[in-house]
Amino acid sequence: MEFVKVSQNGFVTTVTIDRPKALNALNEQVIKELEEAFDAISPETTRAIILTGGGEKSFVAGADIGFMQNMTKAEGEAWGTFANAVFRKIELCPIPVIAAINGYALGGGNEISMCCDIRLASDNAVFGQPEVGLGITPGFGGTQRLARVIGSLSKAKEIIYAARNIKAEEALRIGLVSAVYPQAELMAAANKLANDIAAQAPIAVRNCKRAINEGIEMDIDRGLRLEANIFGDCFLSEDQTEGMTAFLEKRKEKNFTNR
Repeated sequence: MEFVKVSQNGFVTTVTIDRPKALNALNEQVIKELEEAFDAISPETTRAIILTGGGEKSFVAGADIGFMQNMTKAEGEAWGTFANAVFRKIELCPIPVIAAINGYALGGGNEISMCCDIRLASDNAVFGQPEVGLGITPGFGGTQRLARVIGSLSKAKEIIYAARNIKAEEALRIGLVSAVYPQAELMAAANKLANDIAAQAPIAVRNCKRAINEGIEMDIDRGLRLEANIFGDCFLSEDQTEGMTAFLEKRKEKNFTNR
């Protein structure tokens, strides 16, 4: 792959969008390579994923404007449908995905970050949905996910309607990201969190992701039934036996085998 690099360290896989001369802007090839990268990741060998951008300026600065400039309505709709399918695949990946946002996260960059389970930002990160200034709407999920992620319809509309960029500190305050770090410390923090997740029982972690993501779309009663069912499923795993045995034996070391 030319623009997406994948590396593995233990049970942590890092996916890097590596097109720094274009500030990691998204074109058709980049999104196809992202899909290929995520399709190749297996829960057998990966327990946490980090998604980040190459270079020091940008996570993803948005979709490639030159690529989109002369699209017809049909082409624009097809482009949005294609990108949304890949972004949804990232969102539905059973393995937790951490976005390490190392600079600009604008347009499609903010949208892809919102598909990740956890967002960590560098102190120079900038977020926004600038599409209305280009004569278009957000097309990769921004109108649908931003209000859900930050829990404020009013704030989401302000950011989108006025094409407002917000800095990392405000993104933290409104809940768009969960932590902000100096840029030099961002990847170390992302790797520490990824390894903390990878150290837990992987079936249980994947089940938690499913319960949260599916349950949040349900009323509370259906959500609790879903949780009870998934909770019960955990007792079919060897990892549940190992985890509880280690606890009762006061043993810190646990051998979770993903079985």
